[in-house]
Amino acid sequence: MSFSSEVKNELARIDPEKNCCQLADISGFLRTAGSLKLEGGGKFKIVVVTSDPAIARHYKKLIKNYFGTPTELEIEEGGNLGKGHRYMLSIGPEDRSEQILREAGILMVRQGNNYISDGIYDGIIRSKCCRKAYLRGMFLGSGTISDPVKAYHLEIVCNTKSLANDLCKMINSFVDLSAKTVERKGKYVVYMKKAAYISDTLAIMGAHSHVLKLEDVMIRKQMRGEAARATNCDSANTDRTLDAAEHQIEAIARLRAAGRFDQLPYKLREMAELREANPEASLAELGEMLEPPLKKSGVNNRLKKILDAVESI
Repeated sequence: MSFSSEVKNELARIDPEKNCCQLADISGFLRTAGSLKLEGGGKFKIVVVTSDPAIARHYKKLIKNYFGTPTELEIEEGGNLGKGHRYMLSIGPEDRSEQILREAGILMVRQGNNYISDGIYDGIIRSKCCRKAYLRGMFLGSGTISDPVKAYHLEIVCNTKSLANDLCKMINSFVDLSAKTVERKGKYVVYMKKAAYISDTLAIMGAHSHVLKLEDVMIRKQMRGEAARATNCDSANTDRTLDAAEHQIEAIARLRAAGRFDQLPYKLREMAELREANPEASLAELGEMLEPPLKKSGVNNRLKKILDAVESI
């Protein structure tokens, strides 16, 4: 089972206690997973499709608890590109589909005429708890989350730009959260790629066990990153040491070839011979080889004088 499916299974086990949150959860799910079919007499039939049986069971129960309305459940082959099953929940006019659509903020009235709203009805998400439930419903309807081991990415697909903008605005109403929108193949995607945002969003929706899994991955990645940076830093320091040593040894060779090496003061000749014998040693290591030992700055000063002596040849 994918990480995304695991998250959805955890969220599908959440039963909102408050009536307002039950309605918000149902409304968010219908917005992203539902579609409408016209029946005779201009009546509507609600059809909701999901490939997850846990989600189908969850909303069949939730709709029954809140509206007192039974939903018809059908199972078809062919979900997920021909693999698995598709679970379809349907609510017909005889089961008060129109009333459900109105209370969910989907079917509205303007100038005496019915119309389908393409955004989020503010009356359903007035409180913070309802915004959390609405977000959870939308994610269960059309959301996905990448395995954090591979990438940090959470998204919810919306059918209209208005719905995507409203969802983005609702997400950004939470403290320290930020989502963006992008158009993709005629759909509008609300997404976030920052690990901290995704972690907070999982917590807001109620997927607490997967927050812990995500944060464990984040910690592991951080530790590996710090180890890699430390290794790269050590490698860079080693490269610089070897480059400097090579330059110093070349200078010493030029002094010898010019017959100037024996004219150097004893301390500089001693340092030059140590450098020739220990081309990979750091300044600190060279200093420890001297008697008495010399600090790193003193070693550097002597080597600099050797380089200066070459300039006078």
